[in-house]
Amino acid sequence: MEKRVAHCHLLAKLLASDMIMTDEERAFLDRTMDRLDLTEEERDRVLHFEDAEGAEATMRALPEADRQVVLDDLVGAALADGQLTSAETALVKKIAESLGL
Repeated sequence: MEKRVAHCHLLAKLLASDMIMTDEERAFLDRTMDRLDLTEEERDRVLHFEDAEGAEATMRALPEADRQVVLDDLVGAALADGQLTSAETALVKKIAESLGL
């Protein structure tokens, strides 16, 4: 899986972790997909969680600086709607550990 798609898959997973994706969270994901230049097909796969299972493994193989960028975006995504749920906190911690951060 390409790292920019994996990055967005992790964000989508986090944003859906509390079963609600607010407008602010969706806007954060959209901005990130714009920034990473995802195609319409890639965006669709992210939004439908298609082929998402390899995202953490893809990111784990990257240099620490790249993994840190993902973690920073995960924290930003979790805070995008001004509410940090326990599900979001737990998932950020889990992914950070998985990424070796």
